Amino acid sequence: MVTVRGTRPRTVPVLARYHDPLLAAARFAGNALICGGADPGRRNITSPLITALDGGTGLPRLDTSRLRATWLAGCADHLGLATFMHAAGISCSQRLGDLVAGLEPAGEAEAVRLLGAARP
Repeated sequence: MVTVRGTRPRTVPVLARYHDPLLAAARFAGNALICGGADPGRRNITSPLITALDGGTGLPRLDTSRLRATWLAGCADHLGLATFMHAAGISCSQRLGDLVAGLEPAGEAEAVRLLGAARP
């Protein structure tokens, strides 16, 4: 589980394939934060981090929207969202938003179970 702070605080289950690298980063950081910082007035660190990781060996620039889209696609695949949408005849994500607008999200334990995460 990763704790996200800021304007939309939340706990995000980590997909199984990222457990080992994230746990290694957490062990390295110890009691410190892996990235970000505790000061709510801090500036966005994403852009400087991307700049620091960007370049060399002809790799394309990291794009945060692409990283988020990759995470979303992985979760959707794991949950069988395409199969659900096809069976329901839903072709537009707006309809999916309409469907979930009145539903309460399950708790942390259910999110962990659904996304194949595990608690140590």
